[in-house]
Amino acid sequence: MESMGSLRRTQYCGEVSMANVGQQMTVCGSVARSRDKGGIIFTDLRDTTGILQLVFDEDTPRDVFAKAQSLKSEYVLICRGTLRERAAKTDKIATGDVELYVAELRVLSAAETPPFEIRDEVPVNDELRLKYRYLDLRRPSMHGPIVLRSKICQVLRNYFCEQHFCEIETPMLIKSTPEGARDYLVPSRLQPGHFYALPQSPQQYKQILMLSGFDRYFQIARCFRDEDLRADRQPEFTQVDEEMSFVSEDDVMTVNEGLIKTLWKEILGVEVATPFARLPWQEAMGRYGSDKPDTRFGLELQDVSALFAASEFVPFKAALGAGGSIRAINAKGMAATLTRKTIDKLGEVAKTYGAKGLAYTRLTEEGTTSSFEKFLTEEEKAALHTALSAETGDVLLLVSDGDWVKACTALGQVRLEIGRKYGLIDPDKFNFLWVVDFPLFEYSEQEGRWMAMHHPFTLPRAEDMDKLESDPGACHAIAYDIVLNGVEMGGGSMRINDPVLQDRMFKVLGFTEERARESFGFLMDAYRYGAPPHGGMAYGLDRMVMLMLKKDSIRDVIAFPKVQNASEPMSGAPELVDEKQLHDLSIAMEKPAAKA
Repeated sequence: MESMGSLRRTQYCGEVSMANVGQQMTVCGSVARSRDKGGIIFTDLRDTTGILQLVFDEDTPRDVFAKAQSLKSEYVLICRGTLRERAAKTDKIATGDVELYVAELRVLSAAETPPFEIRDEVPVNDELRLKYRYLDLRRPSMHGPIVLRSKICQVLRNYFCEQHFCEIETPMLIKSTPEGARDYLVPSRLQPGHFYALPQSPQQYKQILMLSGFDRYFQIARCFRDEDLRADRQPEFTQVDEEMSFVSEDDVMTVNEGLIKTLWKEILGVEVATPFARLPWQEAMGRYGSDKPDTRFGLELQDVSALFAASEFVPFKAALGAGGSIRAINAKGMAATLTRKTIDKLGEVAKTYGAKGLAYTRLTEEGTTSSFEKFLTEEEKAALHTALSAETGDVLLLVSDGDWVKACTALGQVRLEIGRKYGLIDPDKFNFLWVVDFPLFEYSEQEGRWMAMHHPFTLPRAEDMDKLESDPGACHAIAYDIVLNGVEMGGGSMRINDPVLQDRMFKVLGFTEERARESFGFLMDAYRYGAPPHGGMAYGLDRMVMLMLKKDSIRDVIAFPKVQNASEPMSGAPELVDEKQLHDLSIAMEKPAAKA
């Protein structure tokens, strides 16, 4: 292979235009494809900015033409020539008006035939793409999001700095704490038997920074959670983390609305209207069956429990007797679409989320069919139809359960399935809202105790302070999630800055004083020396980029993602380590079976 010699890049492939016609320039990159037309060769050269067509013909120096004849996909080149107007123009690439007539060419690296074509229009299975990620990332559809992600981070940094935030790095090797997801543990060689944890978030450290007088902090932070994966979750992920002193929740939300407005304008050219709507958690659950509602379409849930207060229909009576709820939606005009077979499939969706089934009524020109109305009185049927404004062509769908949250959630998922499957959602909309007034605690049957819905440092609402011990389930948090199109993009809360209140929180959560000090002692000690009121939030950067680019998975916006079993196909991580490494870490283990 040749060296670059005296040639040095003067232009990027995707940044030339008609304004550069007649100029001599040097470009470099990889061959996207090459076409020998007999006497004339066209080669598409790709770099990080785009594609530029190279041209070689009978007037090209013979040695250069000979090298051009040998070019294959993914060969790495540097070449010098003159930019000229292209005879056969195309709008398929940004540089479709011009081409480079090459006078000097060097092949810097040859390439074997890749296992798949490096083109967006060629389908490739995910396993192969991830194994050869370095090839997959050369495709424009994969390369572009990673470049745009970098630009998003730049805009984030600029905005926070303009708002008087200070970027501060927090430790990657920290103390394991009992709350939250499962930690990734790192053994200490110098202190045998002791372990660090990789941070699930910088939560305690950013609060310590507020107590340290930094006033406003931000960090684009790497975080780790050892949990099962899905399309929008990875074991290691990036968080846009922030904290502010001497603020209220309104201040935090206003700053972050400004951030979203700036990002969408600078990156997408989209004007976002502020302030965002605010929806209390209970209302979000009641109307949409979700604490991250997609408000781009209707089909809102309605509470029809009162209509059946005296009903003898067993499922409804049982649900209300247990203190639960009956929720309904009217799929207006969808009787032709929502057939009995389709409704059965929707019933499976409801069951997946804990419902015992999905009751339905179809009102068609041929008549009314229902899975449950024959068990109702005429008065109950009439009241239901009136409450839901039912008319011919509609489909009524109902879920009842002794747990009102479960009833709402199950029907909410049915709502989403209908919206997605039948095109009710406008993909071009960006619907932002804040979900506020979350419960402070949620009861864990598995743990047999109250758990913090967010984390133990969340500030309760002032009106709930006297109920912390007596009625934890009735307490609400000064917490807020920012939701976009049915996805939680970020969230945060105001924090406790009173050590007495923090101690009360720990006790409600079942922490003994000894255990609280063991887990959070350094933060509790810091409170004793004066703590300003403070609050903040964090975004999942991967989700944010995914939503901005309208991708289906965060794996499409992460350079080297993990797969379902938390492995990384390209490098083969995780892998076994040798006995000496384990010995140095004072770890003895039974060696697992070799990988198949």
